[in-house]
Amino acid sequence: QVQLVESGGGLVQAGGSLRLSCAASGITFSRNVMGWYRQAPGKQRELVATITSSDRLNYADSVKGRFTISRDNAKNTLYLQMNSLKPEDTAVYYCNSARWGHIYWGQGTQVTVSS
Repeated sequence: QVQLVESGGGLVQAGGSLRLSCAASGITFSRNVMGWYRQAPGKQRELVATITSSDRLNYADSVKGRFTISRDNAKNTLYLQMNSLKPEDTAVYYCNSARWGHIYWGQGTQVTVSS
């Protein structure tokens, strides 16, 4: 059974920082492309950042230079360090795992940035 469990969300003031974590089980974590996506109220889910099994990184233009995605294969855990947060970063953040067409999602964690 695949489980992706996000944590680390919360309420923060603009300019602040948060670190999201995603604990994975039931997958060969080190071989999967892992990613963070977000969905704001009334909007479609969008890509935030992805990291491949060879640590190739990809970021949405809106978060480049502020967010950092990383993975710890020994702990089967994905991270998203979010700095210089803006009110427009407010959304539910989802962890995603993908490999050979098998795609899995976590339940999401709320991030709210106040102005």
